[in-house]
Amino acid sequence: MNKIKAAVVGYGNIGKYVVEALEAAPDFEIAGIVRRATSVAEAGLSKYPVVSSLEQLPKVDVAILCTPSRLVEQSAVKALELGISTVDSFDIHTGIADMRARLDQVARKHNAASIISAGWDPGSDSVVRALMEVCAPKGITYTNFGPGMSMGHTVAVKAIEGVKAALSMTIPLGTGIHRRMVYIELEEGYDFEQVAAAIKSDAYFVHDETHVTRVDSVDALLDMGHGVNMVRKGVSGQTQNQRFEFNMSIDNPGLTSQILVGAARAVVRQRPGAYTMIEVPLIDFLLGDRDQLIRRLV
Repeated sequence: MNKIKAAVVGYGNIGKYVVEALEAAPDFEIAGIVRRATSVAEAGLSKYPVVSSLEQLPKVDVAILCTPSRLVEQSAVKALELGISTVDSFDIHTGIADMRARLDQVARKHNAASIISAGWDPGSDSVVRALMEVCAPKGITYTNFGPGMSMGHTVAVKAIEGVKAALSMTIPLGTGIHRRMVYIELEEGYDFEQVAAAIKSDAYFVHDETHVTRVDSVDALLDMGHGVNMVRKGVSGQTQNQRFEFNMSIDNPGLTSQILVGAARAVVRQRPGAYTMIEVPLIDFLLGDRDQLIRRLV
């Protein structure tokens, strides 16, 4: 088997879980870890090259981008310009289509491919939403997240000046409406009310009811569990009252990393260009002989 050589770009929560998922995947080889603090020794990394840029690795088929969403595009462009395919879990829903269009041009120019927003939402949930709409083209789908920790929202809070540590919890109110419960440790010398106002005005929070609470220890509250409930009620042809429901309870970074590894497997099978998960055949995400997968799953 010719193994896929994958580089992990970023080594935070997602990056660490991606390394574990790659180690469990027999068709992958870890080409190296790209991170800012290359001199910091960390348990488990001694067996892989740790570098500060992709150019320092000799051979990479795909870069798995584990950076915050707001840094994904610049990381993707750098990799694609090197002819390295990319996957990411970019989660700013309103920016997905435009980023896809921009990365598509870069990917085609450099004969590489990119699968964007390959987390669980957007990502695997996007595939489920699309399937529900296949089943009932007319109707309404409600996606209810949580209760649980939102990694994207938490990272956004941590980036705000004056925040020492943070946790953003998503609380579902039903019919796709959510409350954001944000818990922060404050850096010394900062005004809580000003920091809270900055959080509430951030694009991640501005459209939701958001409550910010100051705590002594975020770690005492931390639980990376999350979940989703999706419901579609609609019409199949002229048949009314078709109802579909999908539920899952998950470890947030654990699932995100597994989907990223599946996407890394799929991206090397695509023609040059940028894609979302609903555009890529599901079978391309799976390990195994194509005919045997069809016999087992169809």
